[in-house]
Amino acid sequence: MTLPTKSPVRTRPNPFTIAMDAWALAAESSMVITMRMGALAFGGPAAMKEAERMVSEKVAANMALGFDLMTGKLGTSPDQILSGSIAHYSRRVRRNRERLSK
Repeated sequence: MTLPTKSPVRTRPNPFTIAMDAWALAAESSMVITMRMGALAFGGPAAMKEAERMVSEKVAANMALGFDLMTGKLGTSPDQILSGSIAHYSRRVRRNRERLSK
């Protein structure tokens, strides 16, 4: 017998946590943008690879978010959907920051 898995979405996110999560996403996104611009400024094959990666990651992240939204994975209330969307992008931004900071 398998137990149901717990959803990663908070059951009732509040406006304060949503705002703080959005602020953290904006700050971390700014760091990633700065690191990417530095990498792109050098030009060459590495810059081209990073630019291609950047675009393909954005398309994949948006498609995955749309699928999660359509299947109800993000929740049903506007607060749950907003909180889930922020969490969705935060995971990807965090991975990029960690990769680019090496």
